[in-house]
Amino acid sequence: MKGILLKDLYIAKSNILVTVVSLIVLGIGLSFLLEASALLVLAPAVSTTAVFISITSDASSRWNKNVITMPVSRRQIIGEKFSFYLILAVLGSIAALIPCGILALSGMNVKLQSLCLYGSIGISAALLAGCVSLPCAYLFDPEKSQIVFMLSFMASTGMIAVLVLLTNLFIPVKCHLLLAFQIVLAIAVVCFLASYKIAVNLYQRRDII
Repeated sequence: MKGILLKDLYIAKSNILVTVVSLIVLGIGLSFLLEASALLVLAPAVSTTAVFISITSDASSRWNKNVITMPVSRRQIIGEKFSFYLILAVLGSIAALIPCGILALSGMNVKLQSLCLYGSIGISAALLAGCVSLPCAYLFDPEKSQIVFMLSFMASTGMIAVLVLLTNLFIPVKCHLLLAFQIVLAIAVVCFLASYKIAVNLYQRRDII
């Protein structure tokens, strides 16, 4: 699986570099209008686009048909895409933290609680979007999976809203905002792991074309 991951990182390196630089510049620019830490909400999701570029590239080049003849299981192939997705989400978060660190060193007030809150929301949104889009990438053709990918981010916001409302039944969210979104993050991690199992089952039953 390590070799497959390196392949995707090599193909997507220019896209990843542009995304990281853009997030850093955007974070510094946004600091004049609002909290730079708010970028953490968008950064993880934006960074994961390279995963779907790699999935589309694999399908168009018939790489999926060739790799299945190699000594790797379908579970490893799927695991690599999910790992790649996580790596990019984390890189996006780190890229968003860089301008926050620069601004903090320059004397601006960057609150740790805001970083944790926005970071929890951003990672939760990315993971919940991945729960929907990654299994669909192996269920539909590349064109339809790209549409699902775009819609999945809207779906993730709806799922977060529902989870927050459910959490509010047990604890007052307004009084414990950070705790509420940490609970949402924990649920998002569980859902992401469950979607990995679903994607493996879908890929194992599907013919490689």
